[in-house]
Amino acid sequence: MATTTHTLEYTLPYKNYVDPRVFENEKKEIFQKSWILAGHTSQVENIGDFFTFDIADQPLIISRDRNNEINAFYNICPHRGSKVEKSESGNKRVFMCQYHGWTFQLDGKLNKAPNFPTNELGKHSCMTKVSLEIFKGMIFINLDPEAKPMKETYGELMENMGKYDFLDSLKKVRVTTRVIDANWKAVVDNYLECDHCKIAHPEFAKTFDMKNYFIDLHDNFSCQYSKMTSKSDEEREEHANFYWVWPNLMVSIYPGEDGNMTTSQIIPLAPDKSLAIYSYYFKSDEISEEQEELIRFVDQVRLEDFDLVEFLQKGFDTQAFEHGIYSPTEYAIKYFHQRYIEEMKVD
Repeated sequence: MATTTHTLEYTLPYKNYVDPRVFENEKKEIFQKSWILAGHTSQVENIGDFFTFDIADQPLIISRDRNNEINAFYNICPHRGSKVEKSESGNKRVFMCQYHGWTFQLDGKLNKAPNFPTNELGKHSCMTKVSLEIFKGMIFINLDPEAKPMKETYGELMENMGKYDFLDSLKKVRVTTRVIDANWKAVVDNYLECDHCKIAHPEFAKTFDMKNYFIDLHDNFSCQYSKMTSKSDEEREEHANFYWVWPNLMVSIYPGEDGNMTTSQIIPLAPDKSLAIYSYYFKSDEISEEQEELIRFVDQVRLEDFDLVEFLQKGFDTQAFEHGIYSPTEYAIKYFHQRYIEEMKVD
């Protein structure tokens, strides 16, 4: 009797999850050339409000200036290259470099250089600007001076999420961070399939209809969704959507009367280390019991995923296999890897 052999499709080589040279190239080719979520407008509500954000070893300041505009610029003094702002957030009239006392206005322009007779110092008269765009209250930055507008890269995503009018009224209410001992791609891979959900996430698997769990692929993003088992047919129509956005962002949107959102940013720190920033957005600072239960539920799923990806990372740096294989249901991971190969120009 003849047997049918399944044609295997291979994942990214495991060396891409452990090799320091690959990691350094990722920072240059992906994270310094992509639109990256830096924060939310609710963090800079008032003139003088600012927060700092680091991506791919590049320190940034995001601030609201006296013209009520939100700016992004490198947190680097043009005089000698010192970092300027040490605080994670706050409100200031000017930024001052602690090295030689240079001060800068809220839009990054030089205010005073004590050891120079003039402020006319060419491009050194301003902290270097970074491209910034705001979508649904989310602040995105791009370190590439030649960056195309977000709409050219994420037009379909912006149209898809445009239906959620309530997003504009949300504010960032809570943030939790966690250093994960795993490569950033391993965290994204884990998010992009739910074959592990029944085993690793028992509560999640009971909450959502796993027999009708969908992952739709789109241009530079994917969307996962399923109806909740405990909801009525009418309530089920407004199901939650779980977005992955190239390269390292996850956005969970919960519509309904008390619509809210969570975001997950996976920041690469080292080949085997990532910073996860989890933010919760509600209409009010006052969090209801139901919202606290949602946060507890989401945090539980994430803790379960932390254990998975950290355990997974240990297997990448062995001689057992050069790469993995895709199951038929892991097409979203395959799409992520294809985008990765396009940007990195790797085999």
